[in-house]
Amino acid sequence: MDRGFTNSIKEIPHARCLILAGTNIAECQPTIMPYFEKAKENGSFIIAIDPRETTTTKMADLHLKVKPGTDSILANGLLKVIIEENLIDPDFIEERVNGFEEVRDFVGTLDLTDISDLTGVPVEQIIKAAMVFGKEESGMIFTARGIEQQTDGSASVRNFLNLILATGKIGKENSGFGAITGQGNGQGAREHGQKADQLPGYRSIENDEHRQYIADVWGINEKDLPRKGVSAFEMIQKMDEGEIKGLFLMCSNPIVSNPSAEFVKQAIEKLDFFVAVDMFISETARLADLILPATSYLETPGTMTNVEGRVTLREASFPVRGEAKHDWQILCELAEVLGKGEFFTYESPEDIFNELREATRGGIADYSGITYDRLRKEKGILWPCPDVDHPGTERLFVNEFAHPDGKALMVAVSNTPEVPKEKPTDEFPLYLTTGRVMSHYLTGVQTRKSSTLAARDFESYMEIHPATAEKFQIKDNILVKIESKRGSIVVRSRWSETIRKDTVFVPFHWADSQNVNRLISKKLDPTCRMPGFKVSAVRISPIAN
Repeated sequence: MDRGFTNSIKEIPHARCLILAGTNIAECQPTIMPYFEKAKENGSFIIAIDPRETTTTKMADLHLKVKPGTDSILANGLLKVIIEENLIDPDFIEERVNGFEEVRDFVGTLDLTDISDLTGVPVEQIIKAAMVFGKEESGMIFTARGIEQQTDGSASVRNFLNLILATGKIGKENSGFGAITGQGNGQGAREHGQKADQLPGYRSIENDEHRQYIADVWGINEKDLPRKGVSAFEMIQKMDEGEIKGLFLMCSNPIVSNPSAEFVKQAIEKLDFFVAVDMFISETARLADLILPATSYLETPGTMTNVEGRVTLREASFPVRGEAKHDWQILCELAEVLGKGEFFTYESPEDIFNELREATRGGIADYSGITYDRLRKEKGILWPCPDVDHPGTERLFVNEFAHPDGKALMVAVSNTPEVPKEKPTDEFPLYLTTGRVMSHYLTGVQTRKSSTLAARDFESYMEIHPATAEKFQIKDNILVKIESKRGSIVVRSRWSETIRKDTVFVPFHWADSQNVNRLISKKLDPTCRMPGFKVSAVRISPIAN
């Protein structure tokens, strides 16, 4: 089940301990920051896990300044202390969890000093964090791109879930887990078939019963539904191999957002035909054979689903300008040209939403009880909502988990990842990690065009500790070449004592010679197929005037 938060946002201020793992909420999700600030006012103990000091870590009572890529190892250390100090919830484990014994036995073999050496976090800090989280009666853990965008990101998240399960801090008031999404409506898009292994409502595209249900809703033959597809980056690889020859791209800029960006550009250039649907001519759209102008979010009505699973209605603020069309209109017109117009007879977003209600009925992300009328009257509704008289579900897993026996599953996670991560060497002596700044959004296609926002950060930069900068003869505010095994970029240096001395940080909102994703490996998480954006080995050098 993939609802960002297992409980509602309004419970955050009342949790007694909060762990923020790989998330800079203040700059990346500022709209929910007030809930954490209120928690701080209420005396909540906040633990931040991040290689850098940020606006978010400054709020924390304890900052674990972890080496990039070692988050899962740190979670094992925290779990070891909690188990050995008997801070677990034995009744919860007995009644609602499978696999605890295997995890207990595994972490029992680990040495806390070794974990400290691997993560760069002092033993006493690991112990303090574990003791506080274990002893408090309520607590929440939040993860985000910092730990998820790694080649063992799914394992890291699983390990932090082990902490939640071992202490029984889920399915009850002011306790739970939250995966903080990286963009507006990222939650809503995932729930309804945007991923190549899912059907609407988190139904599986490989489940025959699920396939038949959706086929009946859509009025098609079940055999016309495709089987499981590949991940976004694997699609790029298939373009490079010549297996995919055409691309219909909506609202995406993969030349900037994907790893090994030069490889992505070359793969797209091999296509026989490429159509881009966008409101701006992005770096990727420049390569298109045809560009279809789309409306902006201010012109587009429809629903949004936030990180807590709350569905809200967004009305259009402005009329559509020029030749631009809504995405759904473009798809309907395309279906008509392809001879499938009878299946795309929608006349409004509400028509589509009503079909979605039926497509999700009985599914995990059940929207069937949500209507536009309700959304206009209420301040959003949390799914699952199986009936129009249902208030929505504010807290998940109160009685059972989404497994056949109703129990959650703990899994031991090795300190040796299945896909090896890059580590500093003599040739590439520094860690590189990437992230966001508040003034820009994703690949910057929209925000780099705003003079107000661009004035705050008009170019990319490399954040580096002064001691490290002096070692590599990098003065403050000069152009620097950063190189990895994949390529190089040129950005301006920015001294900062808030980052680890073995690490440099570069934001990812810029393109071309400032595109940090040129440096990122093609390696993917074996489970979720996420690229390892947050950990690379690089070398740096000053550029002569």
